[in-house]
Amino acid sequence: MLRLLFYLLVLHTVLAFTSAFIFDEEIHQFIEGPLLYILIALFFLTLFVKNRLLAKAASQDEWLPIVNEKGEVVGKATRRSCHSGSMLLHPVVHLHLINGQGDIYLQKRSMKKNFLPGMWDTAVGGHVALGEKIEDALKRETFEELGITKFKARFLGSYVWESSRERELVFPFLCTSHDAIHINNDEVDEGRFWSRKEIEQNADANIFTPNFLHEYNRLLKKIK
Repeated sequence: MLRLLFYLLVLHTVLAFTSAFIFDEEIHQFIEGPLLYILIALFFLTLFVKNRLLAKAASQDEWLPIVNEKGEVVGKATRRSCHSGSMLLHPVVHLHLINGQGDIYLQKRSMKKNFLPGMWDTAVGGHVALGEKIEDALKRETFEELGITKFKARFLGSYVWESSRERELVFPFLCTSHDAIHINNDEVDEGRFWSRKEIEQNADANIFTPNFLHEYNRLLKKIK
């Protein structure tokens, strides 16, 4: 990319020099001044778009562990492969935040997400990286999505979740004690505590992810 910037600057220098002999003063002044800023802006815009595309491609090629239903690692595959309908079982972590009134904190998935954008979901959820421990993945995801660094969590027991595009071994945890929440807007659009009554009244409104509703009915209804 530095070579491209060099060529743009050389091109501008040549244009500025030759325009003095070919064009009138007004066009020459434009080429000598504003055109340079336009070329530099286009360069940095191109650099930004390229980096975003590379980052997106890299995230899809991230390696994830493939496990059996006991959680034992039996192989590895890329995130893209795991999400392509291969049904390769891979581990994920979930964290449910519950306050003193029994309300449950939910995050609204970013509209930038490829899967279920804008839907209300578990407070924290994410993949376990290859070679990463479950507890470390939980801490990492909790910090990345909610900015929480200190919390106490209780394991609720693993289960297999299957959708039309993937198969996950889910490790859900319950948290009733944590420090301040600072949501990451790249990951989450917004978040708030929901009462059990609110959740149950909106269960058929197609605003919650199917996985959250499954965990709510399976695990959270009984927790006070």
